[in-house]
Amino acid sequence: MKTIVLFILLSLTHQLYSQNYPWERPLSMAWSADGTTFNTPSTFQDSSGVPSITRWKGDTLIAAFQWFRLPLGSPSWDRVAVKFSYDNGMNWTQPTPIIINGLPANYQRPFDPTLVVINSDSIRMYYSSSDGIPVGGLDSTVNTYSAVSNDGIHYSFETNARVDELNNRVIDPAVLYFKNAYHYASPIGSPQQGAYHYVSPDGINFTKVANIPSDMNHNWTGNYMMNDTNELRFYGAGNMGIWYNSSPNGGVWNGYTNTNIQGGDPSVLKISASNYLIVYVGPPYATGLNHTVSTDKNISIYPNPASECLNLQVASNRIGENYTIYDIIGRPLVSGRIHSESSAIKLHPLSSGSYWLHIGDHSKQAFQVIKK
Repeated sequence: MKTIVLFILLSLTHQLYSQNYPWERPLSMAWSADGTTFNTPSTFQDSSGVPSITRWKGDTLIAAFQWFRLPLGSPSWDRVAVKFSYDNGMNWTQPTPIIINGLPANYQRPFDPTLVVINSDSIRMYYSSSDGIPVGGLDSTVNTYSAVSNDGIHYSFETNARVDELNNRVIDPAVLYFKNAYHYASPIGSPQQGAYHYVSPDGINFTKVANIPSDMNHNWTGNYMMNDTNELRFYGAGNMGIWYNSSPNGGVWNGYTNTNIQGGDPSVLKISASNYLIVYVGPPYATGLNHTVSTDKNISIYPNPASECLNLQVASNRIGENYTIYDIIGRPLVSGRIHSESSAIKLHPLSSGSYWLHIGDHSKQAFQVIKK
């Protein structure tokens, strides 16, 4: 199953490089006195996305997120991981990938985590998954599931889906307990379609209520936050950056308030009356390269992924040209000259991961290379 998921990810990377992928962005964090105007951001975690942060066991903060730590296919690649803070968010532990015991073997790996405290001893994680790997992209087989833990790392799978839309996938779930009910939101599709809204008395059995309306400028992908006992907030993102909307009951919303943060998929925690912490998807890493994926059919590279050597087959008019392999932030790592139509590039200086091969001194076209 992991092999299938990895193949899909690599194929999408090759075909759609003009977009930014989760592993090309860090999670950023910033502080605010009012939850609207935040200070200068700093890096929370490299190569990650879909954060959720909450307070647990009194003095402990726990954050869950999707982690894409290289190398590709490693135990920490595309895994839900958690970090802990014991000083109100000033310092954090290193990420630890979670384990969900009892997750059916045929289920897709968990993604899009959201944390909700049940009590002082237990925490529940809601996440996206499916019975089998969807073919052709996320489809209606993708539902919201849950698992419970007493340490934040080891979870027990809870049977059946928490939310299942029969004709649509449900991803990026947001859940929070507010005014004697668990509120669930998931973006329906495009921003103007708004979000599904479900409620539950126990966090297990959810009932669908009226959808949350929106417009093309506000995407309900983000997280709930309880500002006080009478105000529920939802932080999301849109064309103007990260915003929040407030509600007295989770069903009627007061209107959008823009923050000064540019980013996506935010999670905000109110630490104290005048101290808010935001964790969100920051801007993509600067690669230092200006290139597009090459479509030159006169150049062939194989095998790819490769372990020790990458074979390079070129047309005769490319003999004598230079080649360079760069990492994802634009540093040249391996270079040489093409001496014949069939050449071999030694990859032993490289760690496992994703790289870009440029052929020709001034070429802006590149081939993605995967080192196993």
